[in-house]
Amino acid sequence: MSRYDHLSRLLKQFSENGPAGCACGLAKDGKILYEGYYGYADKEAGTPINESTVYRLFSMTKVLVCTAALIQFERGKFLLNEPLYEYLPEYRNPLVIRNGPYGFGGPALAAAKNPILIKHAFTMAVGLPYPNDETPSAVAVKQVRQKLEDQYGKYDLKTDIKAMAAVPLAFEPGTHFLYGYGHDLVAGLVEATSGKTIGQFLKDELFDPLGMGDTGYRYFGNIKSRMAVLYRRDGDGTMTKDSSMDKDYEPDAVYESGGTGIFSTVRDYLKFTQMMAAGGVYEGQRIIGRKTIDLMRRNHLNEEQLKDFACSYQGGYGYGLGVRTMMDPAAGGCNGSVGEFGWTGYAGTWTFIDPAEGFSGVYMHQMLPNMEEYHHHRVRAAAYGCLE
Repeated sequence: MSRYDHLSRLLKQFSENGPAGCACGLAKDGKILYEGYYGYADKEAGTPINESTVYRLFSMTKVLVCTAALIQFERGKFLLNEPLYEYLPEYRNPLVIRNGPYGFGGPALAAAKNPILIKHAFTMAVGLPYPNDETPSAVAVKQVRQKLEDQYGKYDLKTDIKAMAAVPLAFEPGTHFLYGYGHDLVAGLVEATSGKTIGQFLKDELFDPLGMGDTGYRYFGNIKSRMAVLYRRDGDGTMTKDSSMDKDYEPDAVYESGGTGIFSTVRDYLKFTQMMAAGGVYEGQRIIGRKTIDLMRRNHLNEEQLKDFACSYQGGYGYGLGVRTMMDPAAGGCNGSVGEFGWTGYAGTWTFIDPAEGFSGVYMHQMLPNMEEYHHHRVRAAAYGCLE
């Protein structure tokens, strides 16, 4: 019996009981060990998942963007402990929401005591959330986005970053972890220090050198026809197609986010993870420094921030420069290595990178809710079970 049989059975079970289809690739020391494709990219049309299927990465975009920024870091373009305003001047004098009574004008605001540092953007310690709740900062983000849409219709990352500087921070910079807008600022930093859009920089420094020909921000070639359908799964198991978040993939779109928005295939993203697992080298070409990757996958959160970060899905992990990083496999119930790192995506994509083993994996499906803990932790256990 092949040691990959249990992984294949698991993926087949997923496609029968959960997402319409899923895929997984594992590689070690530059060689693909396993690929499995199960179920449908479009269930109604009968289109199967295969090696050409394209997936919305959502937040797995962040790993690519933070890697790109660290390429600039090791070129001396910025330092992590520098104030962000040195490169994005709109962030020189941020306001912070203070606890206490609110007046008629809204929440109580005060000037931040300390500047936002570049490392705060990498580690989600800025205090700018996503607009997913009704906290004062999140509401302000929604208002800024609505104003931009009303004023411009389509707008780019630079315009978004300038406008978002008016949003009051949820806390003093660097004091807490709050998942949100930090990596859009990281992408803005890449643009400010390179003179290129984040999409062009990624293409020049990662996608082209790694041969990631099916990866990008906007449709090209036959990408759109190969994109897996994003399904919403109701409580009774009914699956409904959802294309409401696809407008920024269209060729005439201009917004390139640092935190979401890239599409890719399993094989393409696996090339990137293998480069990172090999210490920054792919097919003899140096892409990023090994010690820079080590810095990226080191935990950068303090004790208070780790409390903010902790949840059952992140068990055993800390957070580095844009990636989760395994600190305690026993605490996470994980059969992997200390220092394994990666991230996940809103619609069910997930990656792990393990330099100690030269091992990496990519799993992808497109379903909301993504049921990430159920699927990803099982794939993690099965993947590590495949190692000799």
